[in-house]
Amino acid sequence: MLRQLVVALPLVCMTSAALAQDLTFNLINNTSSAVTEFYTSPVSTDDWEENMVSDPIAPGEQASANIADGRAVCEYDIKAVFADGDTVTDNNINLCELGSYTLHE
Repeated sequence: MLRQLVVALPLVCMTSAALAQDLTFNLINNTSSAVTEFYTSPVSTDDWEENMVSDPIAPGEQASANIADGRAVCEYDIKAVFADGDTVTDNNINLCELGSYTLHE
């Protein structure tokens, strides 16, 4: 199954002071499989941060995601892992400009 991340719902323009604050967005699962793991990583690093999913996000559900890494960066790579074993990655996403991610098949 082919899944992709779709960026949606732009946030109101953030000031530079807001860049150091936590980045919060909704993760929407519009697939037929539960999301069991979700990772982010600043584009300047090669390692994934901690798994952000504590309970699987069922098909059709959404969850709030919060990146509280204290960094003053906006661009992140993202990775989603599904219960059926599929994995999706997306690179160079500006999370300061976004309000949600929707996972599609």
